[in-house]
Amino acid sequence: MNDQILGVQGVSKSFGRHTVLDEVTFGVRAGSIHALVGENGAGKSTLMNILGGALHPDSGTVTLDGRPAAFADPSAAIRAGIGTVHQEFGLFPNRSVAQNIFAGREPAGRAGFIRWRALGRQAQAILSEIGVDLAPSAPVATLSVAAQQMVEIAKALSLRPRVLILDEPTSALSDHEAQRLFRLLADLKSRGVAIIYISHRLSDVRQIADEISVLRDGRLVGRTTREASPDDLVSMMVGRHIESITPSRRTQLGAEIFKVEGLTRHGVFADVSFGVREGEILGLAGLVGSGRTEVARAIFGADRLDAGRIWLDGRALAIGSPRQAIASGIGYLTEDRKALGLFLAMTVRDNIVAASMPALVSQAGMLRPRAIRAESARYVQRLDIRPADDRVEARTLSGGNQQKVLLAKWLSVAPRVLIVDEPTRGVDVAAKDGIHRHLSELADAGMALVLISSDLPEVLGLSDRIGVFRQGRLVTILDGATATQEDIMRHASA
Repeated sequence: MNDQILGVQGVSKSFGRHTVLDEVTFGVRAGSIHALVGENGAGKSTLMNILGGALHPDSGTVTLDGRPAAFADPSAAIRAGIGTVHQEFGLFPNRSVAQNIFAGREPAGRAGFIRWRALGRQAQAILSEIGVDLAPSAPVATLSVAAQQMVEIAKALSLRPRVLILDEPTSALSDHEAQRLFRLLADLKSRGVAIIYISHRLSDVRQIADEISVLRDGRLVGRTTREASPDDLVSMMVGRHIESITPSRRTQLGAEIFKVEGLTRHGVFADVSFGVREGEILGLAGLVGSGRTEVARAIFGADRLDAGRIWLDGRALAIGSPRQAIASGIGYLTEDRKALGLFLAMTVRDNIVAASMPALVSQAGMLRPRAIRAESARYVQRLDIRPADDRVEARTLSGGNQQKVLLAKWLSVAPRVLIVDEPTRGVDVAAKDGIHRHLSELADAGMALVLISSDLPEVLGLSDRIGVFRQGRLVTILDGATATQEDIMRHASA
């Protein structure tokens, strides 16, 4: 095609004996959005890293404007006009939003000192362009995962790329923020930018993509358009039929076993009260920064509370740390599995038993290796964690399998209340289906669950009731059986 900016022809890549990409060929045109979909491990990230200069293909060629292009490193790809937004952030947490957006490119005076006011103005211009209300001077470490995602996008756009590659850009965003991002992508598209959009959210792909390429086991197995049905896309991705992408569960509920009242953290959230019944899934929805995750962290003892009370099984709890929360019967599956949830350099086995270790120690204070192996093997099998060898390091697993390991860690503890924050963020369709099934089974077994998710179909499909947050307050609780996405967004953005 004459207007194709970036293309790959017969690209293959292997790591040892494992072939990750097998003669993949595709291209993206100027002023178009080309979606790349597939299960975790299909080769999407490897292809993205080759296009972005982080990896080199074993064979095949990459072309830019019809000419062969070999990028020695990511900097060379950036200079060629390729911007990349990775799912795993590459931000400096102790630096400001502005410093992260223009890292290594800060405006400087004659003496080499950074011109802070100019830096702030430039950062504000980019943030305003993408419609994000963030202070350029705010330290990145203080931001939510969703806000950090927008900083990553701002950083890529500040380079004014001709080709923009986005990996799961809406995985941490609410529907409202996602729609704002889509409007930005439509504007970039109208200016001739070529966009490669990698996502597991098929509804997003079908809304914005001009073309869709499907990878499975390192091979390009199909190319289609947004008119393709979700079932057709799923079948191409996984090679089999999955009954339902959107979960559905309704069951008999028990008595209220968990209750919070008047939870307040000054400047973050105020006067939050709700209860959860035995066997219930209470969904929490809201826009980025609405306070959902902050309330969960405070309940778990990760952040302080200025006021409020917490009860479990009729007992008032005094929780000052995660250790105390776990001992009290509360678990928290964090939204940031890599930074806060897993020990990536440790084995899958060590991660699974990390929170339940006290139960796996003898009366003499010695570890019980046989019990540890059995406990880990039980959850590897139950959650179908792949590979099944629990001695591999957690960092070697795909995102979906890492998320299963994180869930296994909390199942091993067997809490009375489990808070799950973005439990399917960045996982593929099959892994998402499995996680939904496991959460439903936990509720059916009598556990009380609090589900925080920016994926509204997920919230609507799993939740018995849905609490909607707006600007640090719980503004309403809706019946999960009758609520709609429109109902949630009306309360979240009023």
